[in-house]
Amino acid sequence: MKISSQLLILLPLVFAIGVLLTLQTAINTQLKEYLYSPIQAAFFSFLIGTIVLAGIVLFQSHPKPGLQELMAIPWYLWLGGFLGVYAISMSIYAAPKMGFLTLTGMIIFGQMVMSMIVDQFGLLGNEKMPVNWQRLLGGVVIFIGVLLTLQR
Repeated sequence: MKISSQLLILLPLVFAIGVLLTLQTAINTQLKEYLYSPIQAAFFSFLIGTIVLAGIVLFQSHPKPGLQELMAIPWYLWLGGFLGVYAISMSIYAAPKMGFLTLTGMIIFGQMVMSMIVDQFGLLGNEKMPVNWQRLLGGVVIFIGVLLTLQR
């Protein structure tokens, strides 16, 4: 991969996703202590996120889709919300039990495995990018790192 000015801008912004996801899990785990379950904490987290997104969408200059356009979207493209509910709820439940480092390592390892599958087969309309030994080794190194985090 060539290092470009765009990549140099994107790297810290993407790094921030990891930082913020960890903070989000920590905040939601604390929120769970005031509520009755990880699901309720996830609900209120998503509710606030939905309100923020609604405000952003309202003020965007992009055209808004009509009902017919929404109905024409393939059903499986609506699964993102369900996947988010699982990810946030399970993170809230698991973080205090396994620790943030192991949780994050397993999440990253899972993302790498699925990313290699998506790339290899070009799933969901993505361009095919064959998995080579370097990419496979990167996944193995992450998994070894996760195993090392299990030692407390």
